[in-house]
Amino acid sequence: MKISVNNIKLFTLSEIQKKVMANEIRSEIFDADLKRRLKWVLMHKYEQCFDKLKKEWMPKLEVNGVKSIPLDKDALAELIFAQPNYKNRSKRELEVK
Repeated sequence: MKISVNNIKLFTLSEIQKKVMANEIRSEIFDADLKRRLKWVLMHKYEQCFDKLKKEWMPKLEVNGVKSIPLDKDALAELIFAQPNYKNRSKRELEVK
């Protein structure tokens, strides 16, 4: 089983690795179960990052004079990213150096 993102191979599960996992995961749902687990990991990370972003930026948006905050997560993220004082982690770390 090959795991890839944007057509770039990240890693491959060998047949023996799959058999080891199939000892605990029913073979009828094996592929679906692994896909569900990968999705959970990524979405869990997204939720953690979003919560941290929101907590950090709600006070900053008020200081920036924003009067209306969208309830939709994507719209709120877009609003934050459009702020002139927004910097992603790479830019923040560059400034510290």
